[in-house]
Amino acid sequence: MPANSQMYELEERGQGKFALKGRMSFDTAGSILRESEELFEPHTLIEVDLSEVSYTDSAGLALLLEWITWANHTVREIRFAGMPDKIVAIARTTEVDNLLTRGERWVGFIDAPAE
Repeated sequence: MPANSQMYELEERGQGKFALKGRMSFDTAGSILRESEELFEPHTLIEVDLSEVSYTDSAGLALLLEWITWANHTVREIRFAGMPDKIVAIARTTEVDNLLTRGERWVGFIDAPAE
């Protein structure tokens, strides 16, 4: 268990649904990411409830963007519920808010027209 796990909890709720509680910040983002890798792996559709995140900063946004990138590269879809206001504000400022409001899914290559 991560040393700073008392600062957050990533709870599995079944069928690809998870809840993140506590801190999503510089001091926890790396541990959350490592813990999520094993938990998310078996699922193709993942939903993370963030409504019980008590504190976040720009590292929290970086964590969400890393999850989106992972989902795209591994042919999965990830969605977020209960987005903290601070994450929304940082995402708007950095112009990545559109990435957080839609389910991200890699759909494959587009076939080139036949010659």
